[in-house]
Amino acid sequence: MTLSEIESKHGFIYPALYRQLERDGMLAVGEYGPDWYKLVYPTLTERPTLLLHADDFELLNIKAVAEEADTLRDADDYRQIDPAFRFIPFAQTGAGDHYCFFASGQHDGDMPVVLLWHDQNEAQYLAKNLQDFVFHMLLNSMADQDTYNEVSDEAFREQLANTLGTHARYLTARQADVLQTLLARDILDYEVALPKGRKQAHRGLLTDIELARLRAELIPYEKFDTCFAYSAAG
Repeated sequence: MTLSEIESKHGFIYPALYRQLERDGMLAVGEYGPDWYKLVYPTLTERPTLLLHADDFELLNIKAVAEEADTLRDADDYRQIDPAFRFIPFAQTGAGDHYCFFASGQHDGDMPVVLLWHDQNEAQYLAKNLQDFVFHMLLNSMADQDTYNEVSDEAFREQLANTLGTHARYLTARQADVLQTLLARDILDYEVALPKGRKQAHRGLLTDIELARLRAELIPYEKFDTCFAYSAAG
């Protein structure tokens, strides 16, 4: 199925940026399967596809987009999504939550990106449009080196540099400049404050506080991180 066919079936128009990404091969992640990480992933690392290295983000190919969009609209689906809402998935988390365009929430030419939770009746606003979402995800990647899987400093920088090489053209000049400046920084260790006085160790090119400041400055969105119920069932 093509993007145009998905649009016709579900009654919406994709953001121009998503169309551009598709034309440029940035959505071509192949077919996921047991050997994807071993056979396909290595072929993508030098010129990363959309958010290839982002934490808990699995890009859907167009075939999977069509299948998942149909599932979300299925009246027998367990989530019982309100038919007044049009969610068009383009990626998912490892747990099966969906990153979606919220077509019903389009405003002033911007189509919000939301996270549709699979195990609770909530959709969470992440960004007012796809460009801002990509920038925010790249900031998150720069702030959080994967020390759990022992990704080295060199590999961390290489992943970010390669990602910026394929992603900068889809951002504003200001957004791209900020990321390039961050990439030139020294890696730092910092702590994130948690409830009840707890703290969690992190490592990256910027702290969580700096990330929040940059988000508020460069991609302000009054709905960021707020949620709404997507189903009236029950």
